[in-house]
Amino acid sequence: MQFILIFTFIILPDWPLEAMEGTSPIIRWAALIVLWSTAAIFGGLGSSHLKEVLTPLPYPVEHSRLITTGIYGLVRHPLYSSQLFLAAGWTIFIMSVSHLLFTGLGFLFFSYKASREECWLTERHPDYTAYAKRVKKFIPFIY
Repeated sequence: MQFILIFTFIILPDWPLEAMEGTSPIIRWAALIVLWSTAAIFGGLGSSHLKEVLTPLPYPVEHSRLITTGIYGLVRHPLYSSQLFLAAGWTIFIMSVSHLLFTGLGFLFFSYKASREECWLTERHPDYTAYAKRVKKFIPFIY
């Protein structure tokens, strides 16, 4: 499902946000660079911290351990965050209502997927509940 969302986002036609037409290209480029850089950092560090337990499925593998350091000390789901930051960056850059709506759909999808994953992680790792209270889900210090 995740790959279908990503593919659809890529081929989605632009629906320009006319109210934002006057937005400076410098601001749009800056937002794109900041958000895509953040996405690269979150995705790269998130993948490297998981190493051998990284799986495309949200269910934790048998030999998994709870990782709460590094990027996982800032957000609980940096791989999902990275995809949301990529989508947000592109949406701001092209000022597209269709992409904004689809980014919102992606947020709902990743929130649901993360919640399911967190149920399994709580079963597997008793310390997960305390970790989830300390660390935000997708955006450091915010959400």
